[in-house]
Amino acid sequence: MNNILIIFTGGTFSMMIDPETGGAIPRFSGEELIKKIPEASLLANIDTFDFGKYPGPHMTPKLMLELSKTVKQKIGLNKYDGLIITHGTDTLEETAYLLDLTIQTSIPIVVTGSMKNSSEPEWDGPKNLVDSLRVCLNNNSKNIGVLVCLNGDINAASEVTKIFSDRPGTFHSLDFGALGFVQGKNVVYNRLPRCLETIDTEHIYTNVDLITVYAGMDEKFFKFSADSNVDGIVVEALGVGNVPPETFEGIKYASKKNIPIVLVTRCPAGETDSVYSYPGAGVHIHKLGVIFTDFLNGQKARIKLMLALGKTNNIDELRRIFELPCADV
Repeated sequence: MNNILIIFTGGTFSMMIDPETGGAIPRFSGEELIKKIPEASLLANIDTFDFGKYPGPHMTPKLMLELSKTVKQKIGLNKYDGLIITHGTDTLEETAYLLDLTIQTSIPIVVTGSMKNSSEPEWDGPKNLVDSLRVCLNNNSKNIGVLVCLNGDINAASEVTKIFSDRPGTFHSLDFGALGFVQGKNVVYNRLPRCLETIDTEHIYTNVDLITVYAGMDEKFFKFSADSNVDGIVVEALGVGNVPPETFEGIKYASKKNIPIVLVTRCPAGETDSVYSYPGAGVHIHKLGVIFTDFLNGQKARIKLMLALGKTNNIDELRRIFELPCADV
């Protein structure tokens, strides 16, 4: 049987109801969880590693980068045919994307979790882990980047997002659809990821703000961000990349301070483009030097900018990283 390492980071997967508070809290170690899922040990030789017992909201970009370094160290042992990482679903897509951008390997890496805790009869953790094992053991899972597998769906870390707050089928790739699915014992792929890219850095600049634009918004949040010596700003703009006129003044204020600004759409799917030229529209924003993105949501763009700043703060270089995707940098 193949050798698979499962790295446990916590999340709902590891939780049970605390009798004192009545709410779910992290409880189980990786070894304890594997004992609850005997089918897993029938599929592969499994080693476990406890990275921590973090609820999803407790994961930080620095912890994500530390996890990436741990994964690379484990891969360097040359003893595993694949890795699975369990993670809280609230920030799972951000961690998975950071791993995808920072790790180059031919072996499968699958990130999974659960929407229900172990005290609930519909606990989905065991099935998600077994499905992830089947994905990890499938030869078609090699050389296609970090994968996310929950509820039988296989998605690319670079494309997937959480769209429901509490449903088991919460992770979807809204622009391009899932890569494939797990049906019983079978793993079926329909396509490859649209883009594979790597940012070669050991550093992350976490002082990056994410600001969502809304109707009638003024410039105050951008001025506050710029005046607090932020390293970068990601703007979730309206439509294909437009903002109210007063918001534009805030973006202009930040751009004059040479702060890298990346623009995404606040829409659940789609990309940005400089189509319109009325006051506050994309044409004028792009002329300020603001960087437009290619099918990234706000949280992913922030992860990418934090890593890119670990390589350079040159606006032209950052523009190349964002506007010419799918190239290793």
